[in-house]
Amino acid sequence: MESALHTLTEQVRAAAAHPRPLRIRGGGSKDFHGTVPQGDLLDTRAYHGIVSYEPSELVVTARAGTPLATLEALLAENQQCLPFEPPHFGPGSTVGGMVAAGLSGPARASVGAVRDYVLGLKLLNGQAEHLAFGGQVMKNVAGYDVSRLMAGAWGTLGVITEVSLKVLPVAPAEATLRFECDQAEALRRLHAWGGQPLPLNASCWVHDAGVDTLYVRLRGAVAAVEAACRSMGGERQDPATVAADWTACRNQTLPWFAAGAAQGLDLWRLSLPATTPVLTLPGGVAPPLVEWHGALRWVQAAPGHAQALHDVARQAGGSASLFRAHSADAASAATRFDSISPALRAIHERLRQSFDPAGIFNPGRMTV
Repeated sequence: MESALHTLTEQVRAAAAHPRPLRIRGGGSKDFHGTVPQGDLLDTRAYHGIVSYEPSELVVTARAGTPLATLEALLAENQQCLPFEPPHFGPGSTVGGMVAAGLSGPARASVGAVRDYVLGLKLLNGQAEHLAFGGQVMKNVAGYDVSRLMAGAWGTLGVITEVSLKVLPVAPAEATLRFECDQAEALRRLHAWGGQPLPLNASCWVHDAGVDTLYVRLRGAVAAVEAACRSMGGERQDPATVAADWTACRNQTLPWFAAGAAQGLDLWRLSLPATTPVLTLPGGVAPPLVEWHGALRWVQAAPGHAQALHDVARQAGGSASLFRAHSADAASAATRFDSISPALRAIHERLRQSFDPAGIFNPGRMTV
């Protein structure tokens, strides 16, 4: 593996010397998101493997090119998991890409995001220096938490080479309840349940095939899950069947997502306060798919609705971003991401200047 790391280091050093841009890529499973940067390909997959794993300590360290499926299989052998359920979006997803993207699955609202489980990492900065941040324990940060800063940076600050993650045991019990109700009623129930001591783990409301349905997943101690099933009502689902449905929700392969793609609609991600009521969407836009107990709403719309979606999200105290472009002209849309304040933009620029002074890493990937 040292030769693979040496190759990455030399590629960064050569790019910084000229300078010329680098396009950092693992399995390429998230190439659809954002603007694909230009430049020479820097492929992290050769630098792979589990560095260390201590099941009793709930800590695993893996190189960035390690397939995410390999890591999850190892954890499953020990009845452990990545509780934030990172989406794969394809068979090639890697550990480094998981952290760089910072995307979490259905359980995010209950258990936290990717960054909450990053204990430490190593990366190559724009001067080809191999730096280490954090460690392998929770209380390892004094000052700025650089390790978690890399979660969601999309490779614009450096090349992640190694990551240490906190993992958790698989919950002793799990159940999914199904309710037929409209979006307003679903949000009302989710808000009410959120104020009770229930083992809520994930939720998904969807209007599909003419039916409004809310699914709620419970995870926790056996007694807590069984008590919640009795008190909440609903129709309990077959565990084997519904597990595949939650995986499909995580990877956006549910029929709802496929139907929008077939119509050439773009997929928008609206991040909102969980208590936000039903949104008034532009005319002709279908109801959203609602996750994270109301805090995440997926909307499928034509490019002409881009600005309206930004406005709706902003008025609700949240933000909107174009997550996956399906239409031919969406790639040229100037409103892919919400604009940020001048103060926040200045912080972004100072961080980038510190880590990547020549601007060689994934230029344009997060342009707003």
